[in-house]
Amino acid sequence: MPNVKLKNYLHLHFIVFVWGFSAVLGKLITIDALPLVWYRMLMASLIIIAYILIRKFPLKVPPKTMLTLVIGGIVVALHWVTFFMAIKVSNVSIALATMSTGAFFTALLEPFWYGRKMVGYEVIFGIIVMLGLYIMFRVETTYMPGMLLALVSSFLSATFSLINGKLTQEQRPSIISFYELGSGVLFLTIYLVFSGSFDQKFFQLPLNDWIFIFILASICTAYAFIASVKILKYISPYTVILTGNLEPVYGIILAFLILGDSEKMNPMFYVGALLILTTVVANGILKNRKKLKKKTNGLPSH
Repeated sequence: MPNVKLKNYLHLHFIVFVWGFSAVLGKLITIDALPLVWYRMLMASLIIIAYILIRKFPLKVPPKTMLTLVIGGIVVALHWVTFFMAIKVSNVSIALATMSTGAFFTALLEPFWYGRKMVGYEVIFGIIVMLGLYIMFRVETTYMPGMLLALVSSFLSATFSLINGKLTQEQRPSIISFYELGSGVLFLTIYLVFSGSFDQKFFQLPLNDWIFIFILASICTAYAFIASVKILKYISPYTVILTGNLEPVYGIILAFLILGDSEKMNPMFYVGALLILTTVVANGILKNRKKLKKKTNGLPSH
């Protein structure tokens, strides 16, 4: 059993590594963020529906759940569009470091989402995160548009995670993923049709772009999503979430190795990013201890 757990823990790190690599792919792909996301979501939804059909999972969901899935799909589409726009107008390091605020936004939204009071330490952590952002904004003013886009993307990511937090209690992850990706594609398709973007040029991509988008859709989206859910059978959700915070670390290292000096930032930028990341990890540890304490006292955990 310990070997099985170790194997899955290493697998989890590989998945987080893959998530970090998706940002690098976004920089390497030459097309704009919106068509990039459209292709990504379309390919990933086709791969996942093939998986569902092979496994013979039922596709039927209640109407109310379908509405939530559609809303979730639109949110994730906008999240990815703003994320890749942030990468295009700045760089991978800026986008990933700013995206680390996702857990902070989740902590802010959770009290409203679940109807509970805000915890004191979350307010303190929020102030520290703002300090980290202030340092990053101050030392890299030329990348301000990228940071603002990444902040919007981070907020949308937090919203998306809260939506899925409820959906996963009643639906299979692959079903959720298929309907959300499909809804996102449909939403972006409607926008592209009305904006007149579907022209001959839209479908004429360089060979490298086709290869990178396929890797992004298959390995970094469909595979990573299904594999991360499967790992939950052997590793606690807390460990998965905490390990997921290494995504910007892996991504920034990969970006520097692959993209070179364009990813090199002012040393104070990394101080700000480290402040945010440390806060996110500390928040996760304190929340986990609180849940364990509630279980020990016989109280239901949130």
